[in-house]
Amino acid sequence: MEAHFKQFGFLSPLLAATSFRQNSELGMLDELGRDLPSLLHDRGFRRFVERLDIPPWPAGKADGEDFAEMRLYYVRVGFLASAYVNQVGEERARVLPRKIAVPLADVCKRLGRPPILSYDGYALFNWKRFDPAGPIALGNIDTIQNFVHLYDEHWFILIHVEIEAIAAGVLAAIDEAQVAVARRDASGLNRALQSIAASVWKQADVLRRIPEKMDPSLYYRTFRPYITFFEGVLYEGVELQPASYRGETGAQSSIMPTLVAFMKIPHEPTGLVNHLREMRNYMPAEHRALIEEVERMPPVRDLAAKVPFNDVLEAMATFREVHFDWAQEYIQKWVTDPRGTGGTPYLHWLKQLIDETRAAKIK
Repeated sequence: MEAHFKQFGFLSPLLAATSFRQNSELGMLDELGRDLPSLLHDRGFRRFVERLDIPPWPAGKADGEDFAEMRLYYVRVGFLASAYVNQVGEERARVLPRKIAVPLADVCKRLGRPPILSYDGYALFNWKRFDPAGPIALGNIDTIQNFVHLYDEHWFILIHVEIEAIAAGVLAAIDEAQVAVARRDASGLNRALQSIAASVWKQADVLRRIPEKMDPSLYYRTFRPYITFFEGVLYEGVELQPASYRGETGAQSSIMPTLVAFMKIPHEPTGLVNHLREMRNYMPAEHRALIEEVERMPPVRDLAAKVPFNDVLEAMATFREVHFDWAQEYIQKWVTDPRGTGGTPYLHWLKQLIDETRAAKIK
């Protein structure tokens, strides 16, 4: 496992680019990103966007500082595309204009992902620290880009950023567990399992903080629509036929898939499992590779003690339960479309995941 995963979790070790370099032609995207929440209040927003000339990502720029800026380019253009298609108060757009579709498709191809704003662009690449030497934690982090002026959206994103940072403890302990299994070191494995459980319990505690600064009615009406899936959208200049893509969803986070792979939880083959497999396509390529690496690890169940092994599973199930509760509070009670932002019947599937996680415990 690469060292940066054990230090930063599924967040990048590269310092996030919060703006493009001075005098860069891409600087207009910073200004556009700053103004986006205000522009979206205007019914003429789509006509305004159609007149824009978005500079393409410069060919050959892909490493180091350039890569950080490429991710920022994806964030800026991805937000713009989702804002155009899903503008609140308007019918969903069925055509994404060439001037947005072409640059979005190009940068997404370079990043090895579908051409839509996903969890990585909405959360993993969309944060900064106030104090660069301080923790990646609530109180010291903020977003780079938003759809609305409300702090509720900042909070929603930043909760997920802290959870992803805590995953560093999970990944470091998984690495230790792999070494322990290879040595048949039961005590070392059990210590690693205890560390994993402690990190997941901490993640669940952070997720419980959602209501502190996020109003359910505001979430559903104001910014959730912007992260919804694209259904039958024609990408002008890119595709000849309308395409559909999954919207931003927590199912595109790599944390739970990695834990499922490590714990070898036997989820029944259903539409849910197929959906979760499809969600990997929306993850950064290095995250997909890590999950596959963990899947190849030998099982730990036979060497593990019952208590720490089951504690990991209970922590995972509890995290999913907190998520389930918020899905009911923030979505289900307001919903007109039973599908989540990823386009799935989320409540039924979340309940299945909870039950199957607990069923995997050592009896």
